[in-house]
Amino acid sequence: MVLNKKPEIVRVYLPPDANTLLPVADHCLRSRDYVNVVVAGKQPALNWLSMDEAVAHAARGIGIWEWAGSDDGADPDVVLACAGDIPTLETLAAVDLLRRHLPDLRVRVVNVVDLMRLQPPREHPHGLPDTDYDAIFTTDKPVIFAFHGYPYLIHRLTYRRTGHDHLHVRGFREEGTTTTPFDMVMMNDLDRYHLVMDVIDRVPSLGGSVAQLRQHMADERLRLRAYTREHGEDAPEIRDWTWSG
Repeated sequence: MVLNKKPEIVRVYLPPDANTLLPVADHCLRSRDYVNVVVAGKQPALNWLSMDEAVAHAARGIGIWEWAGSDDGADPDVVLACAGDIPTLETLAAVDLLRRHLPDLRVRVVNVVDLMRLQPPREHPHGLPDTDYDAIFTTDKPVIFAFHGYPYLIHRLTYRRTGHDHLHVRGFREEGTTTTPFDMVMMNDLDRYHLVMDVIDRVPSLGGSVAQLRQHMADERLRLRAYTREHGEDAPEIRDWTWSG
């Protein structure tokens, strides 16, 4: 709804953690004559960045998280992008699975704080130049984008970009009920196991050699869904997961 307004006055921010929320909130509270939308959860969550890193990341609005990826600055096989706190958590958990099961796969992790950075400069004052966008997302590699809101919005913001045909977005699909946090994520196919399956489906070089891994990811979704229905809470490996990279 907000993005239907004039681009000169609207801003949308999705800080991935509490440290990034602080400079985003400071910026918004100091601004004038803008409609600022900040999307952030209220539950305890992991911090991915130090305070200095968070300030720099918020100022950029978008960035490659080199510490999370496995491309080592080379051309990646796949880009995993995320915007929002829960999508960031699930993306990093998916990267953790890929590191363990497919250690040779070159994965680039991109986090988006300022949603308007996805648009070209001619569409929004915060828009990222095409050269910078292409350098981050590549022009020909599959991009799996985990988003807090409706998937069509990311497509709407990026449809003019060179690599749009390679972009696949996971987001909110109007699925949900009174259940556990991870079960809600699974209902919208935004969970870590589904993201790994998306990578398997969209990286041509993997071929049929990872059929068993894909089946294992699907089985894990079924197992964890059954766990929540039996115990009324998420499994310990989900509740207690933390980044180990």
